[in-house]
Amino acid sequence: MAVMAIDALPPEPPVAQMPAAEWDMTLGLINATVQLDQNIGEGRRKVGTGFLVQAPRPDGTPRLLLVTAEHVFRVMPNPVARIGWRFAESDGNWRYAPADLPIREEDGTPLWTQHPTEDVAVLEITAPEEFTRAAIPVGWIANANTFDQWRMGPGDELFALGYPHGLSANRAGFPILRSGRISSWPLTPVQYFKTFLLDFNVSQGNSGGPVFWVPAAKRVPGAPVPTNPFIAGVLIKEVQGNGEGIELGVVGHGQYIHETIKQLDSQRAAGAGPQS
Repeated sequence: MAVMAIDALPPEPPVAQMPAAEWDMTLGLINATVQLDQNIGEGRRKVGTGFLVQAPRPDGTPRLLLVTAEHVFRVMPNPVARIGWRFAESDGNWRYAPADLPIREEDGTPLWTQHPTEDVAVLEITAPEEFTRAAIPVGWIANANTFDQWRMGPGDELFALGYPHGLSANRAGFPILRSGRISSWPLTPVQYFKTFLLDFNVSQGNSGGPVFWVPAAKRVPGAPVPTNPFIAGVLIKEVQGNGEGIELGVVGHGQYIHETIKQLDSQRAAGAGPQS
């Protein structure tokens, strides 16, 4: 297969200004990722993952959004879920302090906004100051051109954060980090190939978590190295074969997060509430 010269690539899509060099995307996303859960009775609960994004309103005012897979909210039948906040204490310990998260009106109307066709949802929230600061700038989410720009393809490694089976990395409630290689082709154009496969063991509770690229990830030989880390997409589900998982995750492209945010803006401009 012919290798395209790097200088022949299209211009890099605009991204948020690069943070200070010591800033680490992996730690940043760990701090921005939270567990979502709801007790549904008889000792059972629904569990998913979400991550926080700073996405200013069209007029430039700050706004904090929770991004997840839409079905995470949909399968929670009650109006209020929980979100897993974590707080550092002065002695170096961490405290897990889940709080109520309204997701529906009392009449059942969803408070979240769903992408028209994809399993992606955003919910505008308020959060403790620590989490507002930890939210990832929206410019770090891949758009429709990012994969082509950096020639992402089969064999490239990505990382994922989540809460498999509701488990966390420790009692402080931090998410579990995993990695896998892109396992499908083609990946673009995203309007035709809306999801891609990632080779890692997915469990209930992983849905809604961020899938991302950082310099620590391995790339196929000869591929250009992206200048910035980025969120490639949101984990949607596990691939099933004959009713069993086959250690493949389905990832929705980051472009659909951008489109869902635009839909939220359009609804607010029209004076309508979020719709699912």
